[in-house]
Amino acid sequence: MTKLNMKISGLLFLFCILFMMTPAFSLKKSYIVYLGAHSHGGSELTAAKMEEATEAHYQFLASFLGSRERSNDAIIKSYNMNINGFVAMLDEAEAEAISKDPKVVSVFLNKGNTKHTTRSWNFLGIEKDNKALAGSIWEKARYGEDTIIGNLDTGVWPESHSFNDHGLGPIPKKWRGSCQNDTKKGVPCNRKLIGAKYFNAGYKAYAKEMNYTVTVENSARDEDGHGTHTLSTAGGGFVPGASVFGYGKGTAKGGSPKARVAAYKVCWDALPDGGECFDADILDAFDNAITDRVDILSLSLGGDPSDYLNDGIAIGSFHAVQAGIVVVCSAGNSGPADSTVSNIAPWILTVGASTMDREFRSLVVLGNNKTLVGQSLSTKKLSPKKYPLISSIRAPAPNSSASDAQICMIGSLDPKKVKGKVVICLRGGNARVEKGAAAELAGAAGMILCNDEFSGNEIIADAHLLPASHINLKDGLEVFKYVYNTENPVAYITPVKTQTNVVPAPFMASFSSKGPNYITPEILKPDITAPGVSVIASYTQAKAPTGIDIDKRRVQFNVESGTSMSCPHISGVVGLLKTLHPDWSPAAIKSAILTTAKTRDNRLKAMLNSSSEQATPFSYGSGQVRPNRAADPGLVYDLNVTDYLNFMCGAGYTPSQLQGIYTKKLYKCPKTYNISSDLNYPSITVPNLYGSATVTREVKNVGSPGTYKALIHAPPGILVTVKPDTLTFKKKGEVKKFEVTLHDELDGTVKGESSPKVARDYVFGKLSWTDGKHYVRSPIVVKAAAN
Repeated sequence: MTKLNMKISGLLFLFCILFMMTPAFSLKKSYIVYLGAHSHGGSELTAAKMEEATEAHYQFLASFLGSRERSNDAIIKSYNMNINGFVAMLDEAEAEAISKDPKVVSVFLNKGNTKHTTRSWNFLGIEKDNKALAGSIWEKARYGEDTIIGNLDTGVWPESHSFNDHGLGPIPKKWRGSCQNDTKKGVPCNRKLIGAKYFNAGYKAYAKEMNYTVTVENSARDEDGHGTHTLSTAGGGFVPGASVFGYGKGTAKGGSPKARVAAYKVCWDALPDGGECFDADILDAFDNAITDRVDILSLSLGGDPSDYLNDGIAIGSFHAVQAGIVVVCSAGNSGPADSTVSNIAPWILTVGASTMDREFRSLVVLGNNKTLVGQSLSTKKLSPKKYPLISSIRAPAPNSSASDAQICMIGSLDPKKVKGKVVICLRGGNARVEKGAAAELAGAAGMILCNDEFSGNEIIADAHLLPASHINLKDGLEVFKYVYNTENPVAYITPVKTQTNVVPAPFMASFSSKGPNYITPEILKPDITAPGVSVIASYTQAKAPTGIDIDKRRVQFNVESGTSMSCPHISGVVGLLKTLHPDWSPAAIKSAILTTAKTRDNRLKAMLNSSSEQATPFSYGSGQVRPNRAADPGLVYDLNVTDYLNFMCGAGYTPSQLQGIYTKKLYKCPKTYNISSDLNYPSITVPNLYGSATVTREVKNVGSPGTYKALIHAPPGILVTVKPDTLTFKKKGEVKKFEVTLHDELDGTVKGESSPKVARDYVFGKLSWTDGKHYVRSPIVVKAAAN
């Protein structure tokens, strides 16, 4: 070996020794150093304050790295506006040292995250990774550009980023609305949020009648959060970096992200008897919205179904539809009992609620090593150990009942019995987050929320105040079995993790109100279903995400569940269809959404309810919305105001009752009119089939010329024939009529019995028209009458 080679080998040896002596943690990685929030955010933000914040970051890091030069090299990004912190290249030892500084909230690795978004639009097939899928309705309809969506609700939080008007052009010339109290304290409007009005005369009048003392602000500002959540779901713009406590990270957006939006505040603080949104105010808002020239009205509210002419929503929506406005309403949250659906007028598009394929999982690990899957949005975490487990029914407070303790009412739990333990609470009776608050106030370490019989498999993520997990009925029974058969039961609740591509999805939410239609059983309600469980959208800053006074947290986005959340999903889809097909009537748009829906989940199996049983049209109507298919339905079932007036005649209303709602002249009702057979609804419902019945329908071609064949899936025990069974359209706009005959195959007496047969329950089928490309589906719902 030469001297040169010996020197090189020596240097290499020395380098290797030095390299091996270097600690592994010296490898530099990008870390986020989070210091909380700046005091100079919002209106106080100036260029000088931003520079001052950045300089403070460099000086802070220099105190750990030993020189300003090193901190200059290390810092990648300074958050100098609202978020207080920075990103820097650090080794593990440096990151550990910085994390111990009292000014630091946290230090964590700059991890690569998969975009989860608000998820529902991805789940409905419009987008992927925050981008419109090629050929999707988003692309075709230009994201709902310039469609105007009005929302009757609790108002709006105008500072929400969902209502930023960046990149939007002038307000549409047709707009005639305005902003009441257009001030910083009130509701300042812009080119996105183009209208905001409040209506409280009816609310105040009722409160006075009942001797309730109320304080009402004359402003459309949302102090509740419900209106902001629903409006941003329907028409909120793109907001990158949205999450709820870091969960569900991604870009939030509404169904029509480039639509213009207007808030009509009709709901106020709940009165002692529960009243919030009064008909007088709802009608006033309808009247204004029609004058303002909105395209869509979204109402995530309602009450018990009633006579159409004694229902403010039914009346207001009739006049709106008459003006060409599509009215979308929630079905109600009174499920899973039958005949609980509200907003049942045929001119309303009524929406049920189902799940999507995302969960915020938090596992329950029992002392017997059984692991149960639950959901939560709790930000607090238990130390990694097992905690004593106790059923709340065994821990009532001295002055509380066992029944109150079982459902964890506020003040019902004995701190001496639950302190430091994981307490088991039963769902029902009070709000889910209130149960967590009760456990927190009693000093519990955590809570397991178990479904009752009615809730079945539906589990919901909530922003609980303590570590908590919500589990289904089956797993809840497992927990109770364990705790009652174990001398010293223990459990652990894992931190929350976001999980996507969950199966099965969708399935119907247990709370979603169901048919049959209580007022007019010949009209199938709800019409459609959409995501309504654990939906992320914008929220008010006026109250906590739980709505509980002891919760001092504030969030820009919140997770909410209810048909209130599914309704604006459909409103957003309607916004896209209005932009894409401005000449379509409200009924045509409704038909396009209904006849293109699906009834299978992501396993390609029949959609289930929350009890894992097969769901029916009384839960989901025509099925789950498919926005891309709705853009090109092929055929539509159309209706106009005269058709709705004839429906009213068939429902028993007299010409004198109908006079004035459409014309000053006495309305002339048809000599005969059968709601099931004569109203051109996109579904067929015969609630009292005696022998046979013939239903007449007509469809309009809104696509290319072509020939459609009828495909029949007959309800069990019902013979279905269609005449003609082939429809040929030579041009766009052409209308064809057909008849569907339903015959009870068990008509007569039951074999072997001399007495008349007893009434059977409802049975379900469907009729589809197809040209090989389009499938125009209509549910068939039948109940045979007793002889």
